[in-house]
Amino acid sequence: MKVLITGGSGFIGSHIVDQLLSNGFEVRIFDMVQSPWHKQNAEVEYYNGSLLSPDDLKMAMYDIQIVFHLAAVADVNDVFKDPYYAESINVRGTANVLEAVRGNKQIERVVYGSTTWVYSNANSSEVNEDTPLNAPNNFYTTTKLTAEYYCQSYSKMFGVPISIVRYGIPYGPRARDAGVIPVFVDKAIRGVPITIAGDGMQFRNFVYVEDLALGNVKALRTIAKNRIYNLDGTERITIKQIAQVVQKIIGNVEIEYIQARPGDFSGKNVCTKRAKEELDWEAGTPFEEGVRRYIDWYKQRKEKSDMESKALASKLDKLS
Repeated sequence: MKVLITGGSGFIGSHIVDQLLSNGFEVRIFDMVQSPWHKQNAEVEYYNGSLLSPDDLKMAMYDIQIVFHLAAVADVNDVFKDPYYAESINVRGTANVLEAVRGNKQIERVVYGSTTWVYSNANSSEVNEDTPLNAPNNFYTTTKLTAEYYCQSYSKMFGVPISIVRYGIPYGPRARDAGVIPVFVDKAIRGVPITIAGDGMQFRNFVYVEDLALGNVKALRTIAKNRIYNLDGTERITIKQIAQVVQKIIGNVEIEYIQARPGDFSGKNVCTKRAKEELDWEAGTPFEEGVRRYIDWYKQRKEKSDMESKALASKLDKLS
């Protein structure tokens, strides 16, 4: 069975590629940039294209049976800076994916990667997949929730088979440098104070990326058709605790508090019972262990980058 992953060169997408390959799937990545993690892997196809091009998507879906749709403007700071572009990618891009699937009868499932941020304005602090959702304050959340509604509409009106998976905050190797854990780790290693927006009591149930990738693959089960699942961690972790874990692993570093970000999600207790019962999935990596793995990967990447920089400098010296 052949799978297309939009955004397959990214953080979560690249780990889903790994999970799919280990489970015997054929994989094609649809992205604007080639995956740095799979350049040497002849088993992975690559299609360079834009979500804003219906023709690109239709061509990329040739002989495809499964579509994972992850491509998005995912950094809330990028969304804040350019909401119009974020809307075009996150919302209209999703519409283009769904429309391409509608015209391709070979495709058996679309798995859409959403976010637990859709619960940000829910009335209850305890939420599950059936919790009524209110209009979000955060524009990133608005784009993701709108895309969810598009998926559900295409499923009900046109018979497009979908599964929606709502991610907690992912972390681990290959994470975007702008994520909270990468930022804290980078600052701590460089001896720069860690800054926390607000009082640091905002919490998330962080989910280790390899656990999350496995949950996405398990969402291909027959029972998951036209269902929504929360894929989140089991530990309630505050932003302040993240800083403390980084301190513990790397060493003492100063922590400073700054003004809270507009529209920030304070956190909800997200129930993952449905994923456990129907998909046999549960996040299994303890938070501190996951952070240690990320720090090990970060140091290896930095060491490799430093060695490459020295080698380049040496070549330039010989030429001068």
